[in-house]
Amino acid sequence: MAAVDDLSTSGGVTPLDLDRRVHPDFAAALAARPARSIRRLDQVSRAREVMEAARTPWSSPDGVEVVDHHVPAADGHEILVRVYRPTGAGGRGRRPEPGPALYWIHGGGLIVGSVAMDDARSGLLATAFGITVASVEYRLAPEHPYPTPLEDCDAGLLWLADHAADLGVDPDRVAVGGASAGGGLAAGLALLARDRGGPPIRFQLLRYPMLDDRNRTPSSHAQLDPRVWNREANQLGWSAYLGDRAGGPDAGPGGETGVEPYAAPGRASDHAGLPPAIVTVGDLDLFLDEDVDYARALGRAGVPTELHVYPGAYHGAVNDNPDAALTHRWFRDEATALARALGAAEA
Repeated sequence: MAAVDDLSTSGGVTPLDLDRRVHPDFAAALAARPARSIRRLDQVSRAREVMEAARTPWSSPDGVEVVDHHVPAADGHEILVRVYRPTGAGGRGRRPEPGPALYWIHGGGLIVGSVAMDDARSGLLATAFGITVASVEYRLAPEHPYPTPLEDCDAGLLWLADHAADLGVDPDRVAVGGASAGGGLAAGLALLARDRGGPPIRFQLLRYPMLDDRNRTPSSHAQLDPRVWNREANQLGWSAYLGDRAGGPDAGPGGETGVEPYAAPGRASDHAGLPPAIVTVGDLDLFLDEDVDYARALGRAGVPTELHVYPGAYHGAVNDNPDAALTHRWFRDEATALARALGAAEA
C-alpha cells in the first residue's frame, strides 16, 4: 500500500480518549463493545460471519411491501436491489401519482455489510414518509476492488431510473444516500452521474461518509481505539478497495495510474453542479475532518449543503443505541432535510 505511514504512530496527534469524551447516550454501548478491529485481509471473512450472526432478524411489518429485484451489473453479474414501498395499511398509502425515492447504499468499510443490515431503517423511512426506498447489494472488496462496487451502485441507480414508472417513482425526485462506506459510494455516485450524464439526483444524504483514502487528517490519526472503526481498519478497507494505489497520487488527466475522485470523493477538485447535500458525523469519528472538509468544498462550489456534527458520537454510535435521544435527533435532522428536498410529507 503506497504512501501510508506506520500504523503505530498517530502523526503527532494525541489519540482520542473515547471513554472520557463519549456522549452519555452511548457510554454503556461503547463499554460493551469488544476490541476487535480488523487488522488483516484474511480476517474479513470471519468479520462478515460475526456481523451476520449478530444481526437481529427483521420481518416486514404492516405498512411496507418489500420486493427483491435482481439487476444486471455492467459486467453481466446480477446484483440485488431491495425495494421498500409503503402500502395502504399503516402507511400513507400508495400515491396515485409517482412519488419520491431514496436510493440507499449500506456501510461496512467497503469490505463487510449488506442490504439486510439496514432493513429496519429502510422500512421505517418508507412508511414514515410515503416514499420508495431502494437499497443496493454491491459487491465487496477485496474480492471485488474498485471500480466494481461503484459500478454496481451505478447499475442499480440506472435500473431504478429505467423502472421508475413500474415502481411508482418520480425520476426527478430521487435522492442517493449511504452511511460510512455507503456514504462515500453515494458521493462518488453523484460525481459519476454528473460526469456521465446519468440519472438526475435531487439530493445527497451522507452519514459519516468514508471519503479519503489518504488518511492524513488529524481526526484520522487520532482514532486508534480498537472497539470502533479506527485508523488501522480504515487503511485496511482502502487497501482492499484500491490495492497499491491507496494513499498514492491522484489519477492523471491523461489516464495516468492513480486514484480517481469517483473512488475517493475527498480527492475531488470540482464540486460544481452536484446535488444539494446533508453531511452528518460525530465529533469522535475518524471521518470528522474529511467530512467537514467535503461539506465546505460543496458549499464553496455553490452546492446547498447542511452540515451537522454531533458531540460525543463515535463512528456508528447511532446503531449502538437506536433509542437514544441523540440518535433520534440525528435521524430527525436527516429525515427533515430529505423530506424537504424530495417534497415528501412526514406521517
